Amino acid sequence: MLIDSHCHLDYFTPMELPDVLERARAAGVREMVTIGTSMAQSAKLPAMIEAFPNLWCTVGVHPHHAAEAPIPTPETLAEQTRHPKVIGIGESGLDYFYDRSPRDVQAENFRAHIRGAQLAGLPLAIHARDADHDIETILREETRRGGTFAFLLHCFSSSRALAEAALELGGFISFSGILTFPRSSELREIARDVPPDRLLVETDAPYLAPVPFRGKRNEPGYVAHTAAKLAEVREMTPIALADLTTANFRRLFPKTACA
Repeated sequence: MLIDSHCHLDYFTPMELPDVLERARAAGVREMVTIGTSMAQSAKLPAMIEAFPNLWCTVGVHPHHAAEAPIPTPETLAEQTRHPKVIGIGESGLDYFYDRSPRDVQAENFRAHIRGAQLAGLPLAIHARDADHDIETILREETRRGGTFAFLLHCFSSSRALAEAALELGGFISFSGILTFPRSSELREIARDVPPDRLLVETDAPYLAPVPFRGKRNEPGYVAHTAAKLAEVREMTPIALADLTTANFRRLFPKTACA
């Protein structure tokens, strides 16, 4: 069994979603986490997935949206995780590639989400793009301030230095379809070296479809192709890789193990 640890199911229409979920099931992808990107959007996710026992969600504000509304307090974020379907916080972090929000606002938003994760005792999904130094700095500062917390560097495409810093701090790393791209040899080397107990896989659907679907709309069933590439890189069987990443997912997202 595979789990898509990070996707955006609300980007599919209500008419499309049943077929998307059925294709995922046929590909061996039995559970999915659909991700919060703003507080208004996050509030709608639990009701959207309520009827599906294999779907989960998070609550959070993406760095792109950090300046669109008041930054939520850590207490507000933690309170939203009381819903049984909400298994984590995020995605939040820093994006200096698009810079759609001022960097100081992104940083304030990121810190609020870290503190919310610390309050809730649940993992934080982190978006990191072209901001490795500041991501690491904030992770270290907030860990010193409030203690260790569970987190996941999602859709990892950053430097080995950030990967090593995240692992040192107890974080997990999730790989997406980028791992299958021909020019991702350096990323595959990092994926090879991540400790086995810190690995996850994801799609980030509808973005970043893996080879052989690159350029098309991504969907959760395609995580099987990323998992197959990760298994190849790590010289494992696909079944062993699926078992490993599923076990890691349960440890990182403990609410799913109790459902």
